Amino acid sequence: MSGAATFAPTPLLLTEAAARRIQALAADEGNPQLKLRVYVTGGGCSGFQYGFDVAQEAAEDDTLIEVDGVGMLVDPLSYQYLVGSTVDFEEGLAGARFVIRNPNATSTCGCGASFMV
Repeated sequence: MSGAATFAPTPLLLTEAAARRIQALAADEGNPQLKLRVYVTGGGCSGFQYGFDVAQEAAEDDTLIEVDGVGMLVDPLSYQYLVGSTVDFEEGLAGARFVIRNPNATSTCGCGASFMV
């Protein structure tokens, strides 16, 4: 069900580094329609954990956030936990990864992959 996603006025922010990484992934796959899917699941050492995937099409109930032609998809359940967050891409000694800075989290684990609200 393509094209049915709801557009949001960027309650989630995407940094330039994250946007560049998504563009690079799309170029590597030869698919300019590739988007980053950001989601929250139960589990992790703090109660919830962040997840990232790539998707070509939005589900009917996804929220699509576009920044400079780069798309990020969030499902409605995850959206409530991520409003106000910033999605970034970091490269360092621990490797390269997408990270979320979430002002709604009351605590996080040491690796930054899980959180509690």
